[in-house]
Amino acid sequence: MTQQGYEAVIGLEVHVQLSTLSKAYGSEAYGYGEAANTQISPVSLGLPGALPQANWGVVRAATRLGLALGCRIREYNEYARKNYFYPDLTKGYQITQHETPICNGGSVIIDTSTGPKTLGLTRIHMEEDTGKSIHDLDPFNTLLDFNRAGVPLLEVVTEPDLRNGEEAYAFLNEIRQLVRYLDISDGNMEEGSLRCDVNISVRPIGRAQFGTKVEVKNLNSFRHVQKAIDFEFKRQVAAVEAGETILQETRTFDSSKGITTVLRIKEDANDYRYFTDPDLAPVRLSPSWIEGNRASLPELPRARKARYRSELGLSDYDSELLTDGLGVAAYFDALLAAGAGAKTAANWINGPIAGWLNERALTIDALPLPASRLAALIALIESSTVSHSAAQQIFLRMASEPEANPLQLAEALGLMQQSDVQALQGIVDEVLADWPDKVAEYQSGKKGLIGLFMGEVMKRSRGSADPKIATELLRRQLD
Repeated sequence: MTQQGYEAVIGLEVHVQLSTLSKAYGSEAYGYGEAANTQISPVSLGLPGALPQANWGVVRAATRLGLALGCRIREYNEYARKNYFYPDLTKGYQITQHETPICNGGSVIIDTSTGPKTLGLTRIHMEEDTGKSIHDLDPFNTLLDFNRAGVPLLEVVTEPDLRNGEEAYAFLNEIRQLVRYLDISDGNMEEGSLRCDVNISVRPIGRAQFGTKVEVKNLNSFRHVQKAIDFEFKRQVAAVEAGETILQETRTFDSSKGITTVLRIKEDANDYRYFTDPDLAPVRLSPSWIEGNRASLPELPRARKARYRSELGLSDYDSELLTDGLGVAAYFDALLAAGAGAKTAANWINGPIAGWLNERALTIDALPLPASRLAALIALIESSTVSHSAAQQIFLRMASEPEANPLQLAEALGLMQQSDVQALQGIVDEVLADWPDKVAEYQSGKKGLIGLFMGEVMKRSRGSADPKIATELLRRQLD
């Protein structure tokens, strides 16, 4: 992304909301969409005398994410207070980490239009979320919902290695996929489980020194991140060209207008008056505990994708779809273990199974059909016992009767593949007799009509006709 000899320098701060059973420092649960102020406690409200307690699940999630990203894991961790006033911050401070982030360094590899690119990470630290200010329900007052107060977050801070909105989009996609693989967050941006702040400056191409950075806060979709970066880059370049001074400020993105607007002058770290939280003891991680977490990591998306391409011969497209979530990848691997071929298994997952799940707004974890049963159905196709179209009918039945035997269902539904030439010849004769005008068109050169005739044969045989034999009979009679 260059314009008039300038380039963008971009760093991201990504907040990952964790799926722990309780909040970061209190015992109450949190669930998206619950009635306002029903998921609160003296700790999350900051009431006098209420003492926080560290949630070990948050420490474990941070460690696993850091290990997956190649970070150095800090053994000695302190909590800090970040002090500022805002109506939805009841304590007047936020519990976070300042000088001892649990993860340092690391990197993320992204795919761009010009090839893979490695983006450096500065740190990952643990902190808590604030409440929510609601401005559009009451014409005269701001309403406050403290359900989200104290919800655990991991903040992933990148080096200023990004140069355009495309790279930011790819980075967020990698992080979302990774946290889902690690089962530490659902990564749903529309529910606030993944939020992003963008730091962006501009400089003449070839100059090492950074320009003055501007922060764009609380972007809640990949597209908004990309559009905010594109707009802010153009705005800053125009300002520099006009001789204006770029201010270090915090801005917000108006998605309806596609522009950023000023919120406030950007704070520096000393404005927050950080100090060590006196109510929380430091957490010390043993090397053996860290290594135990490393050993328990699943095969990560990029490595799994490479394995599917190199060992199984799958295309980039199939590999991308199959590794989108750990549940899909695990089901695919289970199909292979049950004897299904790689390409056939991929076609079933990306076709009939994906369609069935999408119609019901479900994930593959909710599919009631065990992989072993689907593999048995696939084996019936490969042995020419049933046709592919008949197998899809059987699949729909098996989805509601997961313990049913696919062969018995095929027999009960009359879907066993017909290889009897005499029986199929009768169906072919009927179809051609009913479509004399199309027969004439075919014989005058419109050979593509063979698909119409095959469709009719399959319909009248309820999908049980052997496609190879039916096609041969049709061609022999038509030609």
